[in-house]
Amino acid sequence: MVFLALAILYLFVLNAAAYLAFARDKAAAIEGRRRISEDRLLALAFLGGSIGAKVAQMALRHKIRKEPFRQQLNGIIAVQIVALAAVFALSYMAR
Repeated sequence: MVFLALAILYLFVLNAAAYLAFARDKAAAIEGRRRISEDRLLALAFLGGSIGAKVAQMALRHKIRKEPFRQQLNGIIAVQIVALAAVFALSYMAR
């Protein structure tokens, strides 16, 4: 039970961080300031912040035309969905 609570907290914090990173990068782009690298944004998504990253991308309309970036983010989300399905399937089969 403690593990589940920590996992939920981890995902909440990482998704919030991903959303805020996208928002900060969008503001920096508008103001001509130094940007957050795409690698860093994708790393946040890969580490568990993919929902926050995708919501920010859609809500802020940020990086929606950058095709390699968009494909990479969607690929990360697809891999995470498959991994989550595998975990659920394996835990169901273990019963």
